[in-house]
Amino acid sequence: MLDRASTFAHPETVELLKNRLVPVAIDQAYQRRQQDTEGEFYRKIAGQGPRSNFDSTTQGFYIATASGKLLLYNNNRDPEKVSRLIKETLRKFEAQVGSTSNVVGIKADKIDQRFNVSPPEGGLVLRVHAKVLGGYEPTADRWQSIFQNAMSRDNLWITKDEHRALADGEVPVSLQKRIARFHLVDNTRGEPPMWNPEEIRNVRMSLNDGRLEGKVELSTDRGDRGFDAELKGEIAVDAGRVTRFDIVALGQFRGDGRYTRGAPEGKFPLAISFTLADGTDIADRVPPQGSRGWLPGYLR
Repeated sequence: MLDRASTFAHPETVELLKNRLVPVAIDQAYQRRQQDTEGEFYRKIAGQGPRSNFDSTTQGFYIATASGKLLLYNNNRDPEKVSRLIKETLRKFEAQVGSTSNVVGIKADKIDQRFNVSPPEGGLVLRVHAKVLGGYEPTADRWQSIFQNAMSRDNLWITKDEHRALADGEVPVSLQKRIARFHLVDNTRGEPPMWNPEEIRNVRMSLNDGRLEGKVELSTDRGDRGFDAELKGEIAVDAGRVTRFDIVALGQFRGDGRYTRGAPEGKFPLAISFTLADGTDIADRVPPQGSRGWLPGYLR
């Protein structure tokens, strides 16, 4: 969220990415683990930088040649600094481009199926957004303000059988639990802890004449993190296919996680929306965060 609202909101950086570079956004937790052509190419690049231990995070900004030569690594969010570093790197590269322009194409002859997954055939993809609606202390700090106003983005994948059940007017238990466990989280400040199965204290969703209503109670054993929410919305069906899915979960959240520090004190209002994707966005193929390397477990 910080990057979208700072580094990649800088007009000069956006222009450089659009016209001078080939931008690629990845989840490095996949590529540093993938035992295939793509993973090998990423590790070739990242291994030349300071984060070459692939048992831990390698996140950051990389600029590399098509042959995999690292030109720049940085993990700074300052918009002016990042823009300056990109321009300096391009100038140095272009001064020697004559000797590095011939690149042999890479054949993707190995594919690690654990990390190359697709939305379930015949299923649905929902776009999920979360936003904290209040509770933060007022701040004049730019970075804190970005955190406080951030809206997250994730995907929810629905199976073919679950799609059929929704079209028949039912909300399958498997889908109810998946929504509760992996998507009713506060991921507005970073990567959240997902709920364990036993932390789902109550989940109930019903569908009547296209109107969905539900209630969810989530809590850790220690009670240091929880979410009590109601779900309401509408689902439309045409010729056996869901054509509309607009649902909002609204309730009181409490607590944070290792990578989501800085939540408001006590209970605070959190809203999470679910909207049907139209199938035209390449982002539909981005796996849900809760499925990372574990799609069968996510979909069960």
